[in-house]
Amino acid sequence: MDKMQGLKRSHSCGELRKAEVGKSVTLCGWVSRRRDHGGLIFVDMRDRSGLVQVVFDASAMGEEAFKKAESLRSEFVLALKGDVRARSEDTVNPHMDTGEIEVLVRELRILNKAKTPPFYIQDGIDVDETLRLKYRYLDLRRPEMQQNIMLRHRVAKIMRDYFDRLGFLEIETPMLCKSTPEGARDFLVPSRLNPGNFYALPQSPQIFKQILMVAGFEKYFQIVRCFRDEDLRADRQPEFTQLDIETSFLEEDDILTMMEGLIQELFAKAMNVEVKTPFQRMPWEEAMARFGSDKPDLRFGMELMDISEYVAGSDFKVFNTVLENKGQVKVINVEGYADIPRRELDGLVQYAQGYGAKGLAWIQYTAEGVKSPFKKFYDDATFEKIKEATGAKTGDLLLVIADKPSVVAQALGELRLEMARRRNLIAPDKLSFLWVVDFPMFEYSEEDKRWKAMHHPFTAPRDEDVEYLVADPGRVKARAYDMVLNGVEIGGGSLRIYQSDLQEKVFAAIGLTPEEARSKFGFMLDAFEYGTPPHGGIAFGLDRLVMLMAKRKSIRDVIPFPKTQSATDVMSHAPSEVEEKQLRELSIRTAVAKKK
Repeated sequence: MDKMQGLKRSHSCGELRKAEVGKSVTLCGWVSRRRDHGGLIFVDMRDRSGLVQVVFDASAMGEEAFKKAESLRSEFVLALKGDVRARSEDTVNPHMDTGEIEVLVRELRILNKAKTPPFYIQDGIDVDETLRLKYRYLDLRRPEMQQNIMLRHRVAKIMRDYFDRLGFLEIETPMLCKSTPEGARDFLVPSRLNPGNFYALPQSPQIFKQILMVAGFEKYFQIVRCFRDEDLRADRQPEFTQLDIETSFLEEDDILTMMEGLIQELFAKAMNVEVKTPFQRMPWEEAMARFGSDKPDLRFGMELMDISEYVAGSDFKVFNTVLENKGQVKVINVEGYADIPRRELDGLVQYAQGYGAKGLAWIQYTAEGVKSPFKKFYDDATFEKIKEATGAKTGDLLLVIADKPSVVAQALGELRLEMARRRNLIAPDKLSFLWVVDFPMFEYSEEDKRWKAMHHPFTAPRDEDVEYLVADPGRVKARAYDMVLNGVEIGGGSLRIYQSDLQEKVFAAIGLTPEEARSKFGFMLDAFEYGTPPHGGIAFGLDRLVMLMAKRKSIRDVIPFPKTQSATDVMSHAPSEVEEKQLRELSIRTAVAKKK
């Protein structure tokens, strides 16, 4: 039965304005809020476009129709017909886009009733995220969530238009690929037609987009799903979306300038925000030295400073041992916080230890003098030199970490961010873009006792470093670049290796024998023998970018149906067990006992 009975929507709820006063309109949507004033019922009616107040007047509708209005409850689905009228001056709602008008209802259809929702369908709710994810279809009705998803749509549309205008082709690449375990773990898919063999879901289209360059397409892009079986956090998901780009015959400057243009257009058209270019470029070594991070947040200062030369050669064994083992002693200056409570200092010690530091020391420059757990090991002149070198003033707090450089960078870099949050130093509306360049080509894995590619093994080294690929891999810099926004990496890429002999040297540097390289990347190496152009590209994390644009703290707020931190979907109950019959068809036997 057609409950709408000829009522066809003429307008969306959120689009009505004073210009529609006097018009007859037909609206469809949900009951967001209901207020019964006895003989008058006011309902805030909601659809994707927003809210409008509709009025049910017993004297105007008749008793039977008004009784139907009295039965309305939260989240009932309605179709109604009525007349738009201006609100009186004292009843205008300045907090609603439609707050100058209301709709006096003449006809009402209840299209569907609803159970009482487990949480309010409104913005700013304080509800456990697991409950929100369980009832995601209700959570997505909330206006702020709908705005997030609509922003995501606009961003994707602007991306497509931008690259189409520049002559790029959007080309799809396979979802069922060969497993090439370099980096995160693959998600594996068993093949029924090839028993005992598996596909892998792509961690990125890296190999295929390079082959598209070999194929002569020159300019490729794709908004693509990618999969990584890794531990999760606020800005990671097992399946995620990236804007993937590859282009031939261009240098780094060309690619970086093009991507800055993309960002300018995205923020201008989706957010009405001006982004200034060119972006600052910072070498990786400088970023690590000054901020302890290869994705530094430049919205505030509090840089890392080395005080090793001032504390060396004392009777303080902690610093001496570190410096003798090629470590370093670095500080950050938390301005105006010399009066920090002792319990908070103790908490910061634990915080630093959580990021690998063995401990945390400090120097408090107070009006009464210097306070520090290592004060007895140094004279006043040393603390004055440190004060002058760091620019500290009376009233400032220096937090000190002594360890090997990688630990100092991570722990002190995280402390820098934490203290900025606690001291409210981060301007929430500020946009700080940065290119981090000149990454190390390789990083040494103590676990595997070998060098690994910092980005991926197809990244090109700098021309002047090629001679060190085998003899001194740690010296080699890559032609790689990451775009950072407010301390979050939103995109990363590089120029690629396009010559077979250079690719073989890189494989050798990371310990891959020719046979292993052929086994993992044979079809790509074959393709490279047929005239490969110079090429390079970049990929942007769409989820992270939209998260930052929407000023959210988690990418789960900008993904329609995300997984929890344990990689489960609490709404659809995925992953789940499957029937034995399905496993037999796939030639699979599980070692995990089935739950009763």
